[in-house]
Amino acid sequence: MFRIWAKEFKDNRMLKDTVICDDRDETRTHKVFDAIEKICFEFDLSKPYWLDKNIEDFKRDAKVKFRQDNFVDEIDFDYLEVMIIEED
Repeated sequence: MFRIWAKEFKDNRMLKDTVICDDRDETRTHKVFDAIEKICFEFDLSKPYWLDKNIEDFKRDAKVKFRQDNFVDEIDFDYLEVMIIEED
């Protein structure tokens, strides 16, 4: 099972969260991008842009924070944190 936990934060408080589960036979990259698409749909967000720093952080920690510079639209929170919590 592959699970990703996404959380929206504002002023160091979690506003909302969700867990996306994926047990398909896909690559890790496909699962991550599909999960982020589902997260954005559920949270009513535009898809974030991956900057070089985001890619480095995700490769190193399996966790990434998307801030205002990652979104085209204005966001009403400080950042969106996405992390892998289970991976087979």
